[in-house]
Amino acid sequence: MEALRADMFEEICPSTLLPFKVGGDKWAGMVLRCLEGGPRRYSELRVPLARISPKMLTQSLRSLERDGFVRRTEYADPARRVTYELTGLGRSLLEPLRAFCDWAEDHWDELLDARES
Repeated sequence: MEALRADMFEEICPSTLLPFKVGGDKWAGMVLRCLEGGPRRYSELRVPLARISPKMLTQSLRSLERDGFVRRTEYADPARRVTYELTGLGRSLLEPLRAFCDWAEDHWDELLDARES
């Protein structure tokens, strides 16, 4: 599995400008995109999501887990390793999420203008 890049998301990601919030917060869409390639550890998610506070990332993951989009697996090895991965429900949301992000990119200037007014 390829490592997540720090520059995976733009400074202002279109998913944060969507008129709805997946899982109740604006970061959830970005978290889902990070999990698209398979299970990830919290420290791996922090790389592309560095501008999200650790507390907010934890809250996003918990909300996504509670709503059935993400599965948290804790391993009993000495390091107490924990991974997060998409459930079937979470995977089914990726295509609509991409469509909404494409829409946000198409209307980028209008969305930013509306935010400034």
